[in-house]
Amino acid sequence: MTLGLVLEEIGRALPGHGFASVRAGVEMALIDAIANSIRLPLWRLFGGASNSITTDITIPIVSPNEAAKLASEYRERGFSTLKLKVGKDLNSDIEVMKAIRSVHPDCEFILDANEGYSANEAVEVLEKLAEMGVTPKLFEQPVHRDNWDGLRQVSDVAKEKYGVSVAADESCRSVDDAHRIVKGKVAHVINIKLAKSGVLGALEIINVARNAGIRLMIGGMVETRLAMGFAGHLAAGLGCFDFIDLDTPLLLSDDPVFEGYEVSGPVYKFTNSRGHGGFLHWSNI
Repeated sequence: MTLGLVLEEIGRALPGHGFASVRAGVEMALIDAIANSIRLPLWRLFGGASNSITTDITIPIVSPNEAAKLASEYRERGFSTLKLKVGKDLNSDIEVMKAIRSVHPDCEFILDANEGYSANEAVEVLEKLAEMGVTPKLFEQPVHRDNWDGLRQVSDVAKEKYGVSVAADESCRSVDDAHRIVKGKVAHVINIKLAKSGVLGALEIINVARNAGIRLMIGGMVETRLAMGFAGHLAAGLGCFDFIDLDTPLLLSDDPVFEGYEVSGPVYKFTNSRGHGGFLHWSNI
């Protein structure tokens, strides 16, 4: 059975859109059941481009000292890309980045503003980083999700003046949003989250982006190895993502899922187990 046939069957079984995260969970379960029935790991079902991914890891909005401590720890664990939550206070954000650079001078930054800046503030951040000699790898959702003009303004300045790509996350909630981003040249990257768009919706958005030459990121909400592992299988199998942000299982104090993939620092390696390969610790639930 091909992936196309699997998706056709899922689409017929789940008419309409419904609540995205619930629909995504049902889609994941059905796809995993089919992969199990035909004895294929999910990464092979999705195309088999690779059996591994390398994720970034997130530093939340904390003090400069706390951020430096985390960055030093992540450097020791082999993480070269740090995703930094910003957007609460511009000057504090700059101080945090300086502190991180003092202990992890070779790290690459992904900045995630979670809609927190105005367009002018986002441009100012890039100006100040340029003065520090820092060029972010990516600037994710710098302005409010509905501020399309502001997102386009930041994207234009970021790329033309600083060589920085801008990603749409909250601004891309559907395939219609993806078409709008492409048509308006609003962003350079689209962040795919399965809980946001569902698996089938995500694959539609991926197709729109790839046809338009828009680069792709894959991320998630606060999720266990179950959902993150599924997203990782998809990313590995398709092999089309330039930015991978699937770190939340690494940040959870207690994850009720075991197996599914092997972890070595930032690298997730997927086995040849059927389907997802992960299992719940039922005794802990």
